Amino acid sequence: MDDPEKIKKEKERWQEKMRQKSKERRQKFVTTSSEPVEPLYTPDDIADTDYLRDIGFPGEFPYTRGVYTNMYRGKLWTMRQFAGFGSPRDTNKRFHYLLKHGETGLSTAFDLPTLMGYDSDHPRSLGEVGVCGVAVDTLKDMEIIFDGIPLDKVSTSMTINSPASILLAFYIVVGEKHGVSPKHLRGTIQNDILKEYIAQKEYIFPPEPSMRIITDTMRFCKDEVPGWNTISVSGYHIREAGSTAVQELAFTLADGFVYVEYGIKAGMAVDEFAPRLSFFFNSHLDFFEEIAKFRAARRIWARRMKEKYGAKDPRSWLLRFHTQTAGCSLTAQQPENNIVRTACEALAAVLGGTQSLHTNSMDETLALPSEKAVKIALRTQQILADEIGVAHTIDPLAGSYYIESLTNKMEQQAEVYFQRIESLGGVIPAIEKGFFQKEIADAAFRYQEEINRKERIIVGVNDYIEEGEKIDIPILKIEPEVEKEQVRNLKKIKEMRDNEQVKSCLQKLRNAAGEGGNLMPRFIECARVYASLGEMIQVLREEFGEYRETAVF
Repeated sequence: MDDPEKIKKEKERWQEKMRQKSKERRQKFVTTSSEPVEPLYTPDDIADTDYLRDIGFPGEFPYTRGVYTNMYRGKLWTMRQFAGFGSPRDTNKRFHYLLKHGETGLSTAFDLPTLMGYDSDHPRSLGEVGVCGVAVDTLKDMEIIFDGIPLDKVSTSMTINSPASILLAFYIVVGEKHGVSPKHLRGTIQNDILKEYIAQKEYIFPPEPSMRIITDTMRFCKDEVPGWNTISVSGYHIREAGSTAVQELAFTLADGFVYVEYGIKAGMAVDEFAPRLSFFFNSHLDFFEEIAKFRAARRIWARRMKEKYGAKDPRSWLLRFHTQTAGCSLTAQQPENNIVRTACEALAAVLGGTQSLHTNSMDETLALPSEKAVKIALRTQQILADEIGVAHTIDPLAGSYYIESLTNKMEQQAEVYFQRIESLGGVIPAIEKGFFQKEIADAAFRYQEEINRKERIIVGVNDYIEEGEKIDIPILKIEPEVEKEQVRNLKKIKEMRDNEQVKSCLQKLRNAAGEGGNLMPRFIECARVYASLGEMIQVLREEFGEYRETAVF
């Protein structure tokens, strides 16, 4: 057995020799999160690590090496490209295109009015319909989006939060019309409202009624839609807002703990709902930092679920997660470089043990992805899966002095954040005090300043610049006619439906909101009679009010 003290002394001797005889090419070496990186890592950096306690085996507690015993040797990660733009028919066409080219799961992007709970004919929707995702006003739109899609064979992810339960209700009714029982539907709604208050700002209602909607959905789905992930606790948008890797890790898991606590408070046993919680992480540019983040996340979650929340079912200990490569790392300059960035980020996600992966397209800083760009992004995943051997063995970087040291460090730093959040009264009081927002803003400012000072090189942006560069790639454009057609179609639906039934179902929804009944059955009833998303959200706005963020300076 190596003597850690002896190794430490020898490393100090070597470092002194290096300082005397070698010059380094830059003043400091740091991760994407500005954490310092040592020139060399040796056994003394992980001297306190106990293999069986801290690293273990895949599919066994604490799941540092992966949540499943055989990982990708048994089943590859789900290849799930984010898609949704223009009209429902445009999105249906893109879904069929992706499935034809080898995608194994669908991921739906909605336009801003849908995300904010407005119908396409609302004045605030003007100019935004179908632009950043697909417009969904009523059940009819969902019927078109999933026309010809085998819902009993394909899992569907929906990136939406405040109105997430309503979109799930639409999907359940589409399944009924396809002859697919809710018990056979598989997929995920993001439904993570806490990260909206922290980072993305697509909230509608105050925190408490928002959490009530989420726990209603959890309670309903545990019995009626057991294959559905009711929350995808999302660090992705926290990172896109400018956080460090550790902030993404800590803030995301802190949010996850709150959902667990609210589920228990709502009267559910932890093992009834925890197995259907999933996570959504960003894979940024620093290869090793991202891998360590994923490994630390699994270990922290497993220990908390078992030791703090008393979960007995091993499925409750598993942190299963989807990954998307970092949109904020893409550049409008020299956009073909984004293919390489995305490939490196995707490789980090795979080596970190992701269950599902979206690879960004090279043109996404300019527009929604074109068919050519999205196919290259999908092919990137297929090359990783089938050509380079990365999926042959499980967690191949385990035991690396650097990886294990970095995993331990990130866990320790996350625990410090948990203590700070607790000292502020918990996640929701910390949101109301602006804690998360300020931490992220400070990190984003520091990162940008490093770029401005050229301490951090971004190829094509602050170095290796091509003067007079012309962007010569096809760009997807959403024509104004999309909005006009969507508004016309919504008007037809409102004229053709039974408006007395709609009025009756909306009143039942209002009663449930006011009296404390579970909202999911009411959403489904409203969906069946073609009540619109905006009509349902308006009822809830009137009952619950709207959230206004406290300004932080």
